[in-house]
Amino acid sequence: MKKAAKKSPKNSVAAEARAFHYDVIVSPVVTEKSTAASEHNKVVFNVSLNADKASIKSAVEALFNVKVKKVNTLVRMGKTRRFRNTLGKLSDTKKAVITLAEGQAINLEGGLK
Repeated sequence: MKKAAKKSPKNSVAAEARAFHYDVIVSPVVTEKSTAASEHNKVVFNVSLNADKASIKSAVEALFNVKVKKVNTLVRMGKTRRFRNTLGKLSDTKKAVITLAEGQAINLEGGLK
């Protein structure tokens, strides 16, 4: 007896791509410095440690419907902390500074839909 092939929805590929984009971008960075950078068409996000510039660019363009001009990334190494007599280490984080094309903007107050 043969097993019937699973039927997938028509937009399953689009749903998988959207899920991938949500995995790349972790959260927006809302600090005094990132708010000042927004005046120069720049937005800052925390991203996954294994995300590269191309995947960050495609994720931002797909989720926010904007045109990305440039992506700069940096990895902040986690600090060593002491709690009582135990040494611990904070997690490493990766940030992406995204420069948007002229006339483009992202409103971070509304959140992702």
